[in-house]
Amino acid sequence: VLDLAAVPDTVVSPAVYGEKTGGPVLDFSYVGIDAILEQMRRKAMKQGFELNIMVVGQSGLGKSTLMNTLFKSKVSRKSVLATAQEKIPKTVEIKSISHDIEEKGVRMKLTVIDTPGFGDQINNENCWQPIMKFINDQYEAYLQEEININRKKRIPDSRVHCCIYFIPPTGHCLRPLDVEFMRRLSKVVNIVPVIAKADTLTLEERDFFKQKIREELRANGIDVYPQKEFDEDAEDRMINEKIREMIPFAVVGSDQEYQVNGRRLLGRKTKWGTIEVENIAHCEFAYLRDLLIRTHMQNIKDITSSIHYEMYRVRRLNENNTTVAHANGVPEHHLTAHEM
Repeated sequence: VLDLAAVPDTVVSPAVYGEKTGGPVLDFSYVGIDAILEQMRRKAMKQGFELNIMVVGQSGLGKSTLMNTLFKSKVSRKSVLATAQEKIPKTVEIKSISHDIEEKGVRMKLTVIDTPGFGDQINNENCWQPIMKFINDQYEAYLQEEININRKKRIPDSRVHCCIYFIPPTGHCLRPLDVEFMRRLSKVVNIVPVIAKADTLTLEERDFFKQKIREELRANGIDVYPQKEFDEDAEDRMINEKIREMIPFAVVGSDQEYQVNGRRLLGRKTKWGTIEVENIAHCEFAYLRDLLIRTHMQNIKDITSSIHYEMYRVRRLNENNTTVAHANGVPEHHLTAHEM
């Protein structure tokens, strides 16, 4: 019988080569639990990953350029479906485009959801409603697949994992539209606010604007990603606290390369010099990319699934139970007592 208490803290390979003989010596204390990580990696590599990002902001703030810069490919809708001159729509439209991206053997299906027409009208009242409806429609589609009797082995995930909200670089404060949109949408999706075209602000203006936005978010009870209440442990809290201190990210996007000191860099060329997109001394694009792709991508998806979608699912199933109960003539107070 294997005594697990006797297994040492440091797991060694089952076959260790002896110093004199050079032949393999079996290590009977090795169980092999750590091999599960390799199994999970292989399975994930086979399945691939899905990421759905929504970009929201008025036209001319560089949404398409920033998405192209993030993934270093022409992934935005405008880049793929370029028209001679795109007119601003009279109402908010939702348009999405999907791409299969592969890097070092890892496959990812990236869907970029654009919202042309948002914030571009004279009267922008309720212009967030089509966006809210689209997000909830994706939750509904996933829920319907989930409650099917013969459901698919792997349900296609069209849920919006993250919404990047572009704030115009006014340098003053948030507009009522910005506050209202983020206040409503932060309850159903992970919102990451960014200051668009941040190279139009001086460093002092940028710092003041960022501080002002953070104060307004707190004053209006807007919880943007990463949300404080979802920190899992002290290590998470420490990492996320640093990110929260930087939000909103002041970003500059560019899909043009320039020669700077003998190196090819993504940047924006001006007559005063070149703004390097990936240089943290010039803008905070690198921090945004790290958050969305390199450090928090899985966490963003987990919160979408376990928090935002779960809240939608509970609400919808409660609605269905209430409807069925009323149809069967169950009094309201009986229903309430049962639910409690």
